[in-house]
Amino acid sequence: MDNWDEIRTAYQVARKGTVSGAADVLGVHHATVIRHIDALEQRLGVKLFQRHARGYAATEAGVDLLQVAKATDDQFSQLASRIKGFGETVSGELVVTSLLSVSQMLAPMLTAFQTVHPDVRIRFLTGERLFRLEYGEAHVAIRAGAAPDQPDNVVQPLMDTDVELVASDTYIERYGLPENIAAFKDHRFVGYDNPAHRAPFSRWLAETVPDANYVYRATDERALLDGILAGAGIGFVLSATLSRYPTLTPVIPSQPEWASKLWLVTHVDLHRTTKVQAFLSFVKDYAKTWDA
Repeated sequence: MDNWDEIRTAYQVARKGTVSGAADVLGVHHATVIRHIDALEQRLGVKLFQRHARGYAATEAGVDLLQVAKATDDQFSQLASRIKGFGETVSGELVVTSLLSVSQMLAPMLTAFQTVHPDVRIRFLTGERLFRLEYGEAHVAIRAGAAPDQPDNVVQPLMDTDVELVASDTYIERYGLPENIAAFKDHRFVGYDNPAHRAPFSRWLAETVPDANYVYRATDERALLDGILAGAGIGFVLSATLSRYPTLTPVIPSQPEWASKLWLVTHVDLHRTTKVQAFLSFVKDYAKTWDA
């Protein structure tokens, strides 16, 4: 059925028995009610009501239609109650988007949030694409780099992410460690398949190391880490996750210019909802443990 307004009007006419009663419930002029009934009957090709002096009585066809209309109206009412409840409680689906590179940092935090709020279902979307918050693709984005400037977004600083330039035990056994940056020209490196990757540490390495020294390139952070662990070359890992990989050794001290800022981004329409506010507060508190 194309027009729910007409069906809803017919349903209210059947409930109240009069055009004026339906108009009062719907908040429309009685002429609108009559127009809706006429249009619906013409579209269906049947009479839905018998008109009489005291009002409108549903025909057999009208009863069939109105049973469906009542069920649909009840479902809408139940849906409205559920949506209102979701707005007031920390439950239901929470969609978070970020770069894959910080997944190892965020996964324990997302799990901890669910421990506090067990009725929340997490969808964690990763990738280079910027998910459109204004289209409802995510509740919260955790983005890296320059501050996002999309209109109607609320942007809050979260933290700086530091990285380490490391080599695995396997690599060190084969090629040793460079004594300084000048010696990088004699070593092998792992890097993004896109030489113009916007991460500060990636740009720094591209400016420091000749392209010929990149012997292993990959499209995402997981594949780069696997190459570093296998001994393919020297590469970057997040400082916060380095302790998980005892076979990795920093090559030189971490440089301030390698750091990238993380931002919490929400759309203004969802920013003040109970669920989003609970998540933002939790993330800010949890991020303090990353700095510890």
